[in-house]
Amino acid sequence: MPKTKLGKWAGGLSAVFVVLLIVVINERNWLGLKIGDPRLIMLGTCMMISGIAAFVTGTVSLIKFKDRSPVVILAVVFGFIAVLIIIMEVVEAIVERSTQ
Repeated sequence: MPKTKLGKWAGGLSAVFVVLLIVVINERNWLGLKIGDPRLIMLGTCMMISGIAAFVTGTVSLIKFKDRSPVVILAVVFGFIAVLIIIMEVVEAIVERSTQ
């Protein structure tokens, strides 16, 4: 368990990120929602915000407060994955626009 309050926040935010990621994937598969559905957009936005917040809080907890618990390290990894997903989406949009 994390020793600092910021580390606990990072762990909680990463848990929210993972739960929302599972919900988004399952809603798309089970309900057959199309890309661009407002429910998916809202859940995806909340998922990305929690992932980025987990990355920031986990990184601050690692660097400033020296909280090296596995939960904080996992929160940084999940947050980094969220940042990579956002970068991929932006690059995909730029490439799509440039090819048209």
